[in-house]
Amino acid sequence: METETEAADLESGRLLFAQNCDFLISAASFEQLPDTDLPEIAFAGRSNVGKSSLLNALAGRKNLARTSNTPGRTQQVNFFDLGGRVMLTDLPGYGYAKAAKSVVEQWTRLIKSYLRGRVQLRRVCLLVDSRHGLKETDREAMTLMDDAAVAYQIVLTKCDKIKAAELEKLLTKTHKEIAKHVAAHPEILVTSSFKSIGIEDMRAALATLAG
Repeated sequence: METETEAADLESGRLLFAQNCDFLISAASFEQLPDTDLPEIAFAGRSNVGKSSLLNALAGRKNLARTSNTPGRTQQVNFFDLGGRVMLTDLPGYGYAKAAKSVVEQWTRLIKSYLRGRVQLRRVCLLVDSRHGLKETDREAMTLMDDAAVAYQIVLTKCDKIKAAELEKLLTKTHKEIAKHVAAHPEILVTSSFKSIGIEDMRAALATLAG
């Protein structure tokens, strides 16, 4: 049964994401990052993990962030202003991209610079495909955020693509692994953008970080 606190959190999340969410800027270098005072929540993960689809689902918009079946489509840090209360940032995917090696290296440098130097960054939502679980590139990103003292939270995506028993096993395994990481949030969010699973809970979780 839902408690009053849980109901209030869900309502806060609903109200926050009912605000206008507008694209602000794409940054290709650290120098191009916008100078704002808004708290920021970043979305990171392997290429094609579903970052853009999740952003669209949270905002209740079909085309807020561009989606693509081609890994590596997002090549810059894209900033979205949510109701003047929080900035959502869509980071370039890592791990695989159909692009020149030099371009991939440039993306990697940009992500590292952003994570280490963005003082208003409140949390990174680290998206992980439920069908695959944590990969080595995810672990590298987790270590980077541990070292940079950047708080992050694992978000399992595409949970509708696997059986419930497999999902439970994945949750148990992932909880054990993140317990070893100092900057990892203990709660794992489970989502499906396609079936709107976990979207309300994630909105509620993110609303606690908004200004």
